[in-house]
Amino acid sequence: MSQMNLKKTIPTTWMLPAAMLALVMLLPMMAHAAAPGITGPTFNLVAHDSYLNQPDGSSVYAWGYGCSGTPAGWAPAAITVHFCNTSQVPGPTLIVTEGQKVTVNLTNNLPTAAGNTSILFPGFQVCTGALSGTTCTPSSTDGVAGLMTQEAAPGGSVTYTFIATTPGTRAYYSGTQSDFQVEMGMYGAIIVLPANVPAVCTAGLPVTNPGNNAAAKSKWGEADFRLADSAYDHDKTCYDREYLFQFAEMDGNVHKAALAQINDPVRIAACAISATTPGCGLEVPTEPFHPNYFVINGRSMPDDMDPNYAVEYPHQPYNGNPHAHPGEIVLLRVIGQGRWQHPFHEHANHVRILARDGNLILSQGNSEDLAGPPLFTTTTTPGLAMDGLFTVTGRGLNWDMYGHSPTAANPDSLGNNPDPPCTPDVNGFNTGAPTAINYYEWCADHNKPLQVAPFGDVAAGGPATLPDPDIFTNGVWYSGSPYLGPDATTRATGPTSSFLPANAQGNPSNERGWAFMWHSHNEREITTNNSFPGGMLMMLLEDSREFVIDESN
Repeated sequence: MSQMNLKKTIPTTWMLPAAMLALVMLLPMMAHAAAPGITGPTFNLVAHDSYLNQPDGSSVYAWGYGCSGTPAGWAPAAITVHFCNTSQVPGPTLIVTEGQKVTVNLTNNLPTAAGNTSILFPGFQVCTGALSGTTCTPSSTDGVAGLMTQEAAPGGSVTYTFIATTPGTRAYYSGTQSDFQVEMGMYGAIIVLPANVPAVCTAGLPVTNPGNNAAAKSKWGEADFRLADSAYDHDKTCYDREYLFQFAEMDGNVHKAALAQINDPVRIAACAISATTPGCGLEVPTEPFHPNYFVINGRSMPDDMDPNYAVEYPHQPYNGNPHAHPGEIVLLRVIGQGRWQHPFHEHANHVRILARDGNLILSQGNSEDLAGPPLFTTTTTPGLAMDGLFTVTGRGLNWDMYGHSPTAANPDSLGNNPDPPCTPDVNGFNTGAPTAINYYEWCADHNKPLQVAPFGDVAAGGPATLPDPDIFTNGVWYSGSPYLGPDATTRATGPTSSFLPANAQGNPSNERGWAFMWHSHNEREITTNNSFPGGMLMMLLEDSREFVIDESN
């Protein structure tokens, strides 16, 4: 990975308006993400309608794929609380292994007026019939013929079978009236895990420093929430943790029009006779298209930072709230599921693209070398899936991102020395001490203030002039954090200032990570129904090793 881009590491507390500052202060209370889904190789899905909760208080009528009965299994195994309802947006993430024969049985339980529905699996040779080896014997009785694939009529079903030929992340979505049904929410992801994981990737999270990332996880009792040890059958695709993000937009007018027609008494009477009775079908215009909801995994900010499988989102089970430790390689699975491109920017570093639609990007001169570009924004093209690697190390910040206390006589609440030694390896990182709280620290900046002469009238050692907490509206502030510096108590301004002492923070689990906004670079897309903040916005928290990242929700 390339060195951190300095223009993207401005401390959040310097640049955010009050509303976003409040969000930053709440971040430690929010849940983490992962890439949860259901396992096969047989999936029984149903198309059904539902309502999606939005942070503006709206309940948006939608269609989606869901589970017909209990799925065969769940992944990752470390996530033990989960559900799969009859309709969700995005649809269930289907997790299979390279070489498996995958069977998807789809039942159409949409309102009769919605007509037929289907699923496309781009990148795979799909058979609607009997599949023996690679030979497909089509069945004329399995579903009904559609323009792009066999479809399930109202109340009917269809079966799709294919071989998961290659690893990677791909989209699936409706192949029936796609401009309308995909807009209504009929899309999802399929993740194919590699069958031949390189040995180097099974040796204990070896991505950035062989063995020591695993040792650090073991020291702090951190579970492994990965789906596999590598993304592909390639020794340069090992990773430490992963996240799946599906980007889409919704035009509320389309959804309102669909619901109004579904509830139209004339249509209800016609559909009661049969789905082919004149007047039964829907006639919902999808143009002009004016989306007012911009969602990641079916949710808008701040809902996307609530837990996976949260009960308040029964039809939006997946969140988007990435966490990582310094030096970890994060696998990002990114899919454009809507009609628009979304220029999504991951602050703190570029994303090195591994593959598109399950196709590794390799050097023409040497198939062992990855050749994907480093992207400043992962612009999500409709229907396109990308896999990329991302990391944050702290190198190039020119200040101590761990917020160490200047003296060793001030232990933190865990009893750790807040200023442990930093012994650089050949690359300048403290990688020889995997059990230390400053594992993978960039030693050149150890115990270094943000600036020799900080902005404003700050006297020493911190990134911001501190407010009087009694008049600041965002709640209690804490010293000893990367934001305020180790001596915030003595630097606070105002006659009644009172900060909690360094390394005695009151936020949950002692988390004091460095936060980076991840957001769309289209300003309208970080709103919810034209209200800021919202939409395609989330936060990455980079936590030092003693904070255990628990992605079980």
